[in-house]
Amino acid sequence: MMKKATQHERGPAILPLTPAPEKKKTARKPAAPAKKTKKAVSPVPETVPEAVPATVEAAVEAAVVTEQAKKKILFVGAEVMPFAATGGLGDVLGSLPAALAKTGRVDVRVVLPLYGSIPQSWRSQMREEYITSVRLAWREQYCGIYSLVRDGVTYYFIDNEYYFRRSALYGYYDDGERYAFFCMAVMEMMNRLNYYPDILHAHDWQAALSVVYLNCLYRSRPWYGTMRTVFTIHNIEYQGQYDFAILGDVFALGENEHALMEYNGCINLMKAAIECADRVTTVSPRYAWEIRTPEYAHGLDAALNRNAGKLSGILNGIDYDFYNPATDPCIAERYSVQNMAGKTADKLALQRETGLPERTDVPMLAVVSRLAAHKGLDLVSGCIYELVGGHDLQLVVLGKGESGFEDFFRELQARFPDKVRALITYDRDLSKRIYAAADIFLMPSRSEPCGLSQMIASRYGAIPVVRETGGLYDSIKPYWVEGDTLHGNGFTFANYSAQELRERTEAALGVWYNKPERDRLVERVMTTDFSWNASAEQYLALYEGI
Repeated sequence: MMKKATQHERGPAILPLTPAPEKKKTARKPAAPAKKTKKAVSPVPETVPEAVPATVEAAVEAAVVTEQAKKKILFVGAEVMPFAATGGLGDVLGSLPAALAKTGRVDVRVVLPLYGSIPQSWRSQMREEYITSVRLAWREQYCGIYSLVRDGVTYYFIDNEYYFRRSALYGYYDDGERYAFFCMAVMEMMNRLNYYPDILHAHDWQAALSVVYLNCLYRSRPWYGTMRTVFTIHNIEYQGQYDFAILGDVFALGENEHALMEYNGCINLMKAAIECADRVTTVSPRYAWEIRTPEYAHGLDAALNRNAGKLSGILNGIDYDFYNPATDPCIAERYSVQNMAGKTADKLALQRETGLPERTDVPMLAVVSRLAAHKGLDLVSGCIYELVGGHDLQLVVLGKGESGFEDFFRELQARFPDKVRALITYDRDLSKRIYAAADIFLMPSRSEPCGLSQMIASRYGAIPVVRETGGLYDSIKPYWVEGDTLHGNGFTFANYSAQELRERTEAALGVWYNKPERDRLVERVMTTDFSWNASAEQYLALYEGI
């Protein structure tokens, strides 16, 4: 008897089959798409060649040639800010393409599902590219393609209300089928738009089949053969594992692909993409090393070590326009590293908002996180009574997740009502107000592919205390002083230990109470460059090297 896959958090091992829909009538169009218009020609770039042509016509022609010479990159992903996002993947796909586009060296486009949750304010700006149907195994499903241009990036939206008009992005019994349709629609979209990227860059397991379909089903077709592929692992914990019974029925693949798709007795979409892709990247150099070990690989270490020659890590960045205390409309008072008075006002405002005593003479610690074990919250729970009970401080926790942690922080607030606030929710605007108010930010993750919260906290002047893992190791270096010279940009610890977390937090508290030293460290923290500039250059080098 065939071994069945372990149930994945975001889908069951075996997907019930969807009844065959009536051709081209399975779903409606978006609620209010823009009216169909003629396709616009590529805009003329702002810069023209140094040798200026003698005529306007020649100048336009030269500009078009320059535009056509750019390498074409297509990002494929399940979520993209500001349209639809649940976490770091959405943040990255919302900011990296724009950073690449700003260089003027590549033509960057992004494709994602047209989720029902995408606001009407965005839908009203979309234009209809075409309406068709897409075959997936025995199904032939409605497919609409809509587009929108923002910050120099063209975004394409794959429409099918049966698959994507739901209350959440993930977590459904048929997630495998939903994203198989999405990936097949991406393949068909290229032909319908007459747009063939030089590089298809797929992100995480939901987009993994786009790499597989290209290699297994589309390589022999005109224009697809020269396309190169990059696959980025954002979180290896989620791999897209399913039972082999649905290989043909749902994923439209045959026995010839059995070995490619198989890992530990089941279909593994991430493994297949790793095998097929020309390059495999992760979201930090440290994570690229960690996931080759059994401790961090969640079973994929053998596949990754077999493909180690094409594996690399590039540290994520953050959107410096969106996360900017000098311009942020979400915070009570704006501030900058040159004028920090507003940060004190933001602390008082958050204390007032949450009902904490309004005090500027105590440090405020913050946790903004999914409340899950791998985020190191068992370390927090293991030492927080000593910290809160033994020091004059305040603690604000924002997040949702495992009920045990939610209950723990509620009980902590009940025990220390003048020191602790447990905000068991997630609100992006509120998170920014917490970053702006916080003095010290705790992020003791057991594993962290990259992490963005430590970067955002630093941007807002909160001193990070992190465990040395994944992107936390790459982004936060231990603070120490040598004469008049400061080194590092936060407090770190290596072992997964509540005692070490307490000791490093107490060290951060010691610096906070020494105002001259605190001011110097906060300036260093805030001026650490976590923008996309350096990482975008690394991606460009990667694309050029394929």
